[in-house]
Amino acid sequence: MILSLALVAPVFAATPPAVVREDVGNRVSENVPAVPAELVERLSRYQNTRGASFNGWLPDGSLVISTRFGETNQAHRVRMPMGAREQLTFYPEPLSAVSPAPGKNGFVFGKDVGGSEFWQLHWFDLDTRAVTMLTDGKRSQNSAPLWSEDGRQLAWSSTARNGTDYDLWIRDMATGESRMVLSEGGLWNATGFSPDGGKLLVTRYVSINESYPGELDLATGKLEMFPVDGGRAAFGGFQYAPDGKGVYFISDEERQFRTLRFHDPESGRTELLSGNIPWDVEGFDISADGKHLAFSTNEDGIGKLHVITLPGHQPVALPELPVGVIGSFGFSPDGQRLAVTLNSATSPSDVHVVELGSQRLVQWTASEVGGLDVAKFRAPTLVRYETFDQVDGKPRTIPAFYYRPAGDGPFPVVISIHGGPEAQSLPSFNPTVQFMLEELKVAVLVPNVRGSAGYGKDYLQLDNGMLREDSVKDIGALLDWIAKQPELDANRVGVSGGSYGGYMVLASMTHYNERIRAGIDVVGISDFGTFLANTESYRRDLRRAEYGDERIPEMKAFHDRIAPLNNAHKITRPLFVAQGLNDPRVPWTEAEQIVKAVRGNGGDVWYLLYKDEGHGFRKKTNSDYFGAASVLFWQQHLINAK
Repeated sequence: MILSLALVAPVFAATPPAVVREDVGNRVSENVPAVPAELVERLSRYQNTRGASFNGWLPDGSLVISTRFGETNQAHRVRMPMGAREQLTFYPEPLSAVSPAPGKNGFVFGKDVGGSEFWQLHWFDLDTRAVTMLTDGKRSQNSAPLWSEDGRQLAWSSTARNGTDYDLWIRDMATGESRMVLSEGGLWNATGFSPDGGKLLVTRYVSINESYPGELDLATGKLEMFPVDGGRAAFGGFQYAPDGKGVYFISDEERQFRTLRFHDPESGRTELLSGNIPWDVEGFDISADGKHLAFSTNEDGIGKLHVITLPGHQPVALPELPVGVIGSFGFSPDGQRLAVTLNSATSPSDVHVVELGSQRLVQWTASEVGGLDVAKFRAPTLVRYETFDQVDGKPRTIPAFYYRPAGDGPFPVVISIHGGPEAQSLPSFNPTVQFMLEELKVAVLVPNVRGSAGYGKDYLQLDNGMLREDSVKDIGALLDWIAKQPELDANRVGVSGGSYGGYMVLASMTHYNERIRAGIDVVGISDFGTFLANTESYRRDLRRAEYGDERIPEMKAFHDRIAPLNNAHKITRPLFVAQGLNDPRVPWTEAEQIVKAVRGNGGDVWYLLYKDEGHGFRKKTNSDYFGAASVLFWQQHLINAK
C-alpha cells in the first residue's frame, strides 16, 4: 500500500510537542541532531567511493556498465580497457535491469519514480539516442527483461493485468507490438528463448525454496510443465542448449545446494555439471557461438568463476581472479571474451574481462575510492560461533564475517544483520564499514543467521513460519561469543539492519535489551500482521511462504506474540528508525507505528523519512545524510556510552 503525501502531514502533526521535527526538501527528521561539519568532512571521502557493474556487450565490442557520477547509478559505455566512461542516461532516478540487445545498437532498462518499484521498461537507441517506453507507464511492475538470441523479441514479467500476478509479455521490436503470452496467475519469469525464437522456457516462482519449470509455445500458447525430481525444488537459470534440444539449468532437486545440470531429452539423462562442488551455483551464461558456458559458484561467501566447453563439458583454464564476490558476467558477441564484475571487501566493484584464448585477465574499469589509502582498508575473517541447537549431536555453528580494527581494543561492536531473510551477507566493499574500522575503531560483525541463503536448503528453512524467533536466538548466541573475545567490549554492542534485518534489530532489542546499547532499523518490519496487510499485493503470497499465513488463527496469534510493536515496552535503549515513504515492500506505516510505540513508553527515538525514496536510499544526497546521522548516533549512544 502506497500512501499519498497528503496523508503525511496529519500523522506528523499529531507528534508529541517534545519531538523536534525538521523538514528539508524531501527529508523529514525527528529528534535527529544537527550533524557536525567536522563529521561530514571526515565522511566525505568514504561517501565518494563508487563502483562499476557489467550490464552487457554491444556489437562493436564495447561494454555497457552501470556506475554513478551524480546522484544515481546510470548507464555508461566503455569502448576499451581503462577507457573513458561515456554516460548515456541522465535520470534523477537510478536505472535497473540494463540489458543490451543481441546484435542491436541499444539496450533496455527499467526505471521507477521515487523508489516505488513500479518499474517501466524503456528502449535506448544508441544510433539516434532516442528513448522509447515499452510498457504501460502506469502502476505496474515490469521486470526481468529477456532478449531472444537475435534481439528481435523482448520478454518480461508484468503486473499490468491486475496488479497482483506476474504475467509474461513479449514485444516484437520491429513492429512495436506487445502482447501478453501467459496469464496463469502467480509469479512467472521468462528464462530462455529457443534458438528459433518460437518457444520460451519459463518458471513459476513460489518461494526461494520452490519453483516450477516449463516451456511455452509462443505460436499456440501451449504451456508444458516439466517434472520436478522430489516434487519440490528451487530453480535458478534455465536455458536451451545451443542446438535447441537440451537444456541447461540450476536446481537443488534432491540435493542441499543448487547445482548446474544438463538435461538431454533424447536420452532422458540429466548430467550434474557442478556435482563435485558442495556449494550453490548462482548463475551461468552461454556464449553466442555455442562453444562455452560460464558459471559462478558461491563458496562460503567467496565467488568462483568456471568455464566449460560445449558440448563436451570440459573445464577451461582461467587466469587467477582476485578473491572476493562475483557479480554479473557475460560473453562477448564473438564468444572469445568473458566480462565479469569483481568486488572485494577492500575494493569497489569493477569490470574485468577474461580473454579465453590467452587466459589473460584485463581490467576495464578502475573505480574511485575517494582519494583514500586503499592499503588501510581491512578485510574480514570468517568466524563460526556456536548457537543454541545441535546438528548431528554437535552444536550448530553460525557463520559471520568479522571486521576488526587495527589495535588492541577493547572495541565497541556493531552487529549488522542482512535483510531478506533469504539473502546472504558477503565480504563485499562497504565504505561505511571501512570508516567505522579506521576512523571510529568500531568492530563490525556480519552474521548469516539461520534462514540465510548460501548454506544449503535445510539451513535456508530453519527460520520459516513458527521458527521465526530461532534466528533471533542466533543473535543472542553472537552476544555470548562477543563476551568471550578479549578485544571486544560486550558492554558497547549495537545492532543495525534493513528490511527483514530491521525486524531483527527490533526483535533483538526486545529480547536482549540489557545487552544492546542502541539499534538502527532501516525500512524494517515491526509487526508481521500489519506488514502482510499493507505490503503490495504482488508480494503478499511470496512473503506468506516465508513468514507464515496470517489468515490461519494459530499463525496470526504467533505473529501477534512476537511482533516488536507489541513488545515495544521492552525497548529502553536508543533507537534510530529510517524509512522511505514510497516503500512498496515494507510500508512506511511499519516505521511510524514502532516510533510511536517506543516513544509512548518514554524511549529515545530518532526518526528519518524520505519522501522520494522507497525500500532503502538510492539517491546519493539522501544516503550521505543518513550515513552521517547514523555515525553520529553511534558516537552518542555506542562509542561514548557509559
